[in-house]
Amino acid sequence: MPDLNLLITLDVLLAEGSVAGAAKRLGLSASAMSRALARLRDTTGDPLLVRAGRGLVPTPRALELREQVSRLVQDAHAVLRPTLSLDMHQVERTFTLRTSEEFVEHVGPALLARIAQEAPGVRLRFVNKTDKDSALLRDGRVDLETGVVDPAASPEVLTQALFRDRLIGVVRKGHPLSRGAISAQRFAEGRHVYVSRRGQDRGQIDAALERLGFTRQITSIVAGFSTAMALARDGDLIASVPERYTAHRHDLFCFALPVSLPTFTVAMLWHPRLDADLAHRWLRGCLREVCGQ
Repeated sequence: MPDLNLLITLDVLLAEGSVAGAAKRLGLSASAMSRALARLRDTTGDPLLVRAGRGLVPTPRALELREQVSRLVQDAHAVLRPTLSLDMHQVERTFTLRTSEEFVEHVGPALLARIAQEAPGVRLRFVNKTDKDSALLRDGRVDLETGVVDPAASPEVLTQALFRDRLIGVVRKGHPLSRGAISAQRFAEGRHVYVSRRGQDRGQIDAALERLGFTRQITSIVAGFSTAMALARDGDLIASVPERYTAHRHDLFCFALPVSLPTFTVAMLWHPRLDADLAHRWLRGCLREVCGQ
């Protein structure tokens, strides 16, 4: 296996035409540089630099190599140098985003419009998120995820907050809850649709109601907030959904829940493998700005 460090040494020797000058430029002693020149002579089978008077001159073989070696060294530096910019108009790439259908419905149009303008060769592939398992990020099948920040998330996954939100109640226009004050009792006495991607049949709203002495009736359990809002819109069910997903939903009556619940943070998640990738950084920036609008 050839010592590729010798290429850098040869490039400097040929540029300086002096063992002492090359040694100074590389921060080596004159004896170390002489040993390096001896190894280069042995490796190439050519003297490379020969004495002429008080200096050294390159052999014909060295003159042949000078341009090629210089180009190789420059290419190596370019490979190892951090990439500082990227023309996204020239990028052809597909990113896989794992998120909920309602997140795509709410954020997708603005994100796709931004991408079409800045990076027409970029395509987004959305896949439905059904759990919090980070294995798909880890093995590279997913490039970016969104979801509620989970303190128990894998420490190897990077996260950045996108926005804060809260749960609110929604019912159809004309529903009894759309008239008058909404107490915890009136809320609990209604028929509810509950959203659970993991099939659970109760959550923090039920716990909060029970602390007040009430139990609500859950008549339907669905996997997504969009489905819950559709059932509430076309029937008498009450759905509790993130407030952000109700923007521009003029077909629903929205109200603050009559129980105290903490707000939550929705974040994007990615694997450290892609942290320095410029195209991935650009995508994260687009998503962050779109969610901040």
